[in-house]
Amino acid sequence: MTLYDGTTGASYQVKSVFVEAAVTRRLQALGINDGTCVKILNRKRQGAMIIQVRGTRLALGRHISSCIEVTELREKECAI
Repeated sequence: MTLYDGTTGASYQVKSVFVEAAVTRRLQALGINDGTCVKILNRKRQGAMIIQVRGTRLALGRHISSCIEVTELREKECAI
């Protein structure tokens, strides 16, 4: 499942990131690494979404969010 397929309000754990090397480095600098917990806060019509990662809110476009592989977590498993 990709982050783009996720639902608003749900928490996910990042399994892997499949984007260009420069984008991967930028995402890692922002805290999106393998094993990181993320929560989807809001979704826009054209596919952009706002997520929460380690206490910070980030906006991701459709291209990037559809290249982040995640697994769904229960509410108590991830303390964001």
